[in-house]
Amino acid sequence: MKFLCILFFVAFPAQASTLSIRSKAPHTIRDSDGLQNIVTWDEHSLFVHGERVFLFSGEFHPFRLPVAGLYIDVFQKIKALGFNAVSFYTFWPLLEGEPGVYRADGIFDLQPFFDAATYAGIWLIARPGPYINSEATGGGLPGWLQRITGQLRTTDPSYLNATNNYMAHMGATIAKAQITNGGPIILTKVGNEYSIDPAMIASLTGLPQSNLPNPNISVDGGFPDLAYMGYVKQQLRNAGVVVPLTFNDAVALGHFAPGFAVNGSTAGDVNIYSHDSYPLDYTCDNAGIWSYDSVLSTLYEVHEEQSPTTPYMISEFEGSAGDGWGGFGFNVCAQKLNQEFERVYYKNNFANGIKIINIYMVYGGTNWGNIGYPGGYTSYDEGAAINESREITREKWSELKLEANFMKVTPAYLTATPGVGVNGTYTNNDAIYTTPLYGNGSATNFYIVRSADPNSTDTKTYTLRLPTSKGIVSIPQGPQLGGTLTLSARDSKWHVTDYDIGGTTLLYSTAEIFTWKIVGNYTNLVVYGGPGELHELSIITESEAVIVEGSDITTKSINGTVGTLYVYVLDRNRADNYWTPDCLNSSATSSLILEAGYLVRSACVQESAVHIVGDLNATVPLKVIGAPAGTNALYFNEQLIDFTTCSTGELSSTLQYSSSSITLPDLSILGWKYLDDLPELQSSYDDSTWTPADHNTTINPTLLQTPTSLYSSDYGYHAGVLVYRGHFVANGTEKSLYISTQGGASFSSSVWLNSTFLGSWVGIANVEYDNSTYDMPSLTAGEPYVFTVVVDNNGLDYDVLVGSDFMKKPRGILDYDLPGHPKSDVTWKLTGNLGGEEYIDKVRGPLNEGGLFAERQGYTQPSPPSQNWTAGSPTEGLSEAGVAFYSTSLQLDLPSGYDIPLNFEFGNATAGGAVQNYTALLWVNGYQFGKYKNMLGPQTSFPVPQGVLNYQGTNWLGVELWAHDAAGASLLGFQLTAGTPVLTSLTAPASIPQPAWVQRAGSY
Repeated sequence: MKFLCILFFVAFPAQASTLSIRSKAPHTIRDSDGLQNIVTWDEHSLFVHGERVFLFSGEFHPFRLPVAGLYIDVFQKIKALGFNAVSFYTFWPLLEGEPGVYRADGIFDLQPFFDAATYAGIWLIARPGPYINSEATGGGLPGWLQRITGQLRTTDPSYLNATNNYMAHMGATIAKAQITNGGPIILTKVGNEYSIDPAMIASLTGLPQSNLPNPNISVDGGFPDLAYMGYVKQQLRNAGVVVPLTFNDAVALGHFAPGFAVNGSTAGDVNIYSHDSYPLDYTCDNAGIWSYDSVLSTLYEVHEEQSPTTPYMISEFEGSAGDGWGGFGFNVCAQKLNQEFERVYYKNNFANGIKIINIYMVYGGTNWGNIGYPGGYTSYDEGAAINESREITREKWSELKLEANFMKVTPAYLTATPGVGVNGTYTNNDAIYTTPLYGNGSATNFYIVRSADPNSTDTKTYTLRLPTSKGIVSIPQGPQLGGTLTLSARDSKWHVTDYDIGGTTLLYSTAEIFTWKIVGNYTNLVVYGGPGELHELSIITESEAVIVEGSDITTKSINGTVGTLYVYVLDRNRADNYWTPDCLNSSATSSLILEAGYLVRSACVQESAVHIVGDLNATVPLKVIGAPAGTNALYFNEQLIDFTTCSTGELSSTLQYSSSSITLPDLSILGWKYLDDLPELQSSYDDSTWTPADHNTTINPTLLQTPTSLYSSDYGYHAGVLVYRGHFVANGTEKSLYISTQGGASFSSSVWLNSTFLGSWVGIANVEYDNSTYDMPSLTAGEPYVFTVVVDNNGLDYDVLVGSDFMKKPRGILDYDLPGHPKSDVTWKLTGNLGGEEYIDKVRGPLNEGGLFAERQGYTQPSPPSQNWTAGSPTEGLSEAGVAFYSTSLQLDLPSGYDIPLNFEFGNATAGGAVQNYTALLWVNGYQFGKYKNMLGPQTSFPVPQGVLNYQGTNWLGVELWAHDAAGASLLGFQLTAGTPVLTSLTAPASIPQPAWVQRAGSY
């Protein structure tokens, strides 16, 4: 590639320049109301233990990865990106499924999460809610809140009282893990996105409020409600939380920033204000299309108006995107929010002076066990940098690593102040937009260039004219190099002036800096650019410069050396393989820079040896830059490897990857057994122990259309499939049944009369309720009959609009009509998970099970009593509408020492060219790890992590197959597949608790 001209300047003639420079007043260091002095801040940045830090965080939710032994893997991968923090939600419905009873043991214990973060050297930002949104059922509010009288997320006493138990326990858990107690938590957020009410939505969108989902919404007591925010703040402080409290607006509106007042009260303001930003709308559609104004150049001005005394913080910036049933699939999301998106949008954030940023999500995980909301399916991969199987193969991972590593070695940015962005001026091309950032106490200035039209796909050329300590310089400098710089389509670049690299000053660089490290009396500098681009950097130094890598390079030097600068000039694609690991055995930052392939977790120098810990998915070259002179041993994962040493002190070797043979069982030929999962259709079935639907009233805001409530949450059933039994005595005139069911977006329902199938609502993407009329056969007057209605609960709606109470939208049967009968002629019973809120399986939690027979009996757990069940496979399936449960054991014997992604794959099933309509639930050792809707998709591959699966031993699989059509359904192509095995240093995770089946008292 064409690359670098290194020039050494002793002096430049001073030249006049006119600049628009913003500067900040002398800073005032603040703490959290005098409660602690470890985490402080001023208007520029955070301080931790008195040191300024750029907080680069990624979102990762422990409840979406129930294997604690894998937390360290995700944390170390986030650390390897160059991040120093993780933001995490906690999830109330899993911890207080039974009102008043808080359980946080086993897989729900957060201490292993905190321990793994500490070991990896990651700080944490806690987000306890109580409301979290997060595409989780109820937005993180437990289903039993449907039975309180007051509006959610307001100061209504019934709501506040309902939050007290959870917030007291979770607040105490956070307090114990704070940095003030030696833990990793340095910030805590108050609530989530408590900033949008319907009137505000109407104002922001320009739509009349009547166009909103519920035009009658109002917020009791007005909005914004400082008293509510003040109450949540006090809950945390009362629990012992002393670290700074933050708040995130859904958009930058300035709510609850320091000093934010309503009617003279500041009860709701927080220590550090922040907001969210999703410029591409958190969707996977319109991939490749960016709106002209989606890259905002006014973020800093708005921040200065709203919260000038705090660092500029974005609590959620789009790093992933949501996808729904019938959607595009998360690989499309990853392409929409790819490396080009990161180059333009993330660098635009830096151009606006962001000093604390959290990428949502950096690792998404899985909505196992009914924890997802109706709009999303099982996967929560989200197209994030780390995929659902914890693989780091997406190119967006590499770009994020390049940017985060630059921020790690650029302290001058921490006090930099954005200047006024302009088209042209700094460049000779008006189609290029440049934002300057001025050192504000440092000599270093930054210039971030991008296309003036972010949606432009044209490649642009330009030259620069930048002020420096030696005057204004034109770049590139001739005659050594000449030519022009290149801005490729959808790209953005950092250019620096007077940039300090440990005592050596880069007068300017058009190449982007990956990292630099000082070792003894020499400095290693790694810079990079796009393939084929021309770049130039200039150095003011008394050092000797040595170009270690890079082609087409011209140098000019002066006499007198006091040290050595080694410059590594890389193509951006090669820079992807460079790492700047810390030493996990020490708090000291490692001076090593490595080229090493898939993943480096740690690198340490111990006496005369270099110890590297990492993972491989291919044989790759190893280069160690910065090893001390005299290094005589090199270890990779504690294996001694040969190496050579070059004249610049680099150690070179090869890391050998070898893949072990992996044999996976053929699922279609396992010894499957099955049973009828809907015995309610049998004439002998006895439902006498079922829950009577006998509530004559409801406090749910959805008015009753039936004599008694048929809303499942009124009876304690909040997750999974619901089953109803409606008894009546025929009069012989019955011709049809009208029934209205609601189960959340993309739900399904089916109806039988005795054992006769009447029909199904198979579901349509994003449709949350159905009104159907089914024809009935002739009935005999005076005879008893029973309707069996199966309704899929896809989760509870979230409550993103304050005061909306959307979370209270009921699930189950909303209305019915049997012509010739008053509604009271039909008496109903219902069931969901056995025990409802007094759920049976305390290990897997309150949401994992639903109301189908096998789930109520616990047959989804290991070793069910299947000896006398009928032989049959889900690939054979059902020949008629109904539900069947299939169970088998699965032996795995995978090689140790490898991280092997395993996926259960469902083939798209068709019959006679038409799509079969069915829903399938996947159970692995008692954990529900997949809901597959053949008629909707898009998810067909369901990753299950080691720890849920036993890689060396016995596993129990279960499949519940719900055929929605009279012709039945079967699985096609159901198989277990493996991704690329990664030779890993990771200790294999222990299996999480997998209690086997025992007879359940009171099961029916």
